[in-house]
Amino acid sequence: MKRDGSEPLIGGRARAANLWAVVLVATFSVLAGGVSAAERGADGRFEKRTSSHFVLFQDVDIDEVGGLRGSRRFEQQVLNELEVAYEQLDHFLGLRPPRRIEVWVYDPVVFDESFSGRFRFAAAGFFNGAIHIRGTTQMTVGLGRVLHHELVHAAFQAVAPSLVLPAWLNEGVAEWFEARTLSKRKLSVDERSALIRASRSGNWLPLSTLSASSFAGLGPRDASLAYLQSYGMVEFLARRFGERTLRELSESVIRSRDVERALHRTVRMGVVGVEERFRADLS
Repeated sequence: MKRDGSEPLIGGRARAANLWAVVLVATFSVLAGGVSAAERGADGRFEKRTSSHFVLFQDVDIDEVGGLRGSRRFEQQVLNELEVAYEQLDHFLGLRPPRRIEVWVYDPVVFDESFSGRFRFAAAGFFNGAIHIRGTTQMTVGLGRVLHHELVHAAFQAVAPSLVLPAWLNEGVAEWFEARTLSKRKLSVDERSALIRASRSGNWLPLSTLSASSFAGLGPRDASLAYLQSYGMVEFLARRFGERTLRELSESVIRSRDVERALHRTVRMGVVGVEERFRADLS
């Protein structure tokens, strides 16, 4: 899910550091209860459109149906963005979901009313068998980032339904993919500085926290750092061993269903070694 990024999360310069996306994204594979908002929308119903790999349900309160600012154009732009992301997903991570993925884009008021009480920080998107997005009235860079991020979670689930990834890998890969598809290849100066401060100050989150199935139980400040550490570990792997390593790692994890084994096969070390090397790289 996406945070609104309106408050400092790690402190000092990290207001910008955490914040190449300005917000956080969290994934929750299981949510209590159904998605009641799917039964209604801003105008009482969702519009449905399909593309080669996606089924889109859209309920953003857009006045016009046609035209440059109409709902049909918006829906096509969202589907185009998703199809481009699908091809990038295959290129960077070797993931090709075998079935169409459902994507629900909600009017922001409906989304907030329906889901704001489920999480500990304000959200802009999540995945729980389908992608759910807090919509806007036009296709924006921010909306594109949420779509790219959540697509990674949807793809892992579609390709390997029984696979439960540790959150650092699941979220780290999604953060890396979100950034990489916008040509961001490495940590920003501010992100790196925030991680160095956390490591030196004793605020660094342990692997036991990062290896949970999700970051759902973390408060805003710890969740911010958890995402940044996870992204940093994955960015380190791509930078140190080459971007193709992430594709090989993803494919190995899916085959073996064992993250530790997959890490040893691809980078000759386990998660403890990866974290140690990453922290050493920061100093």
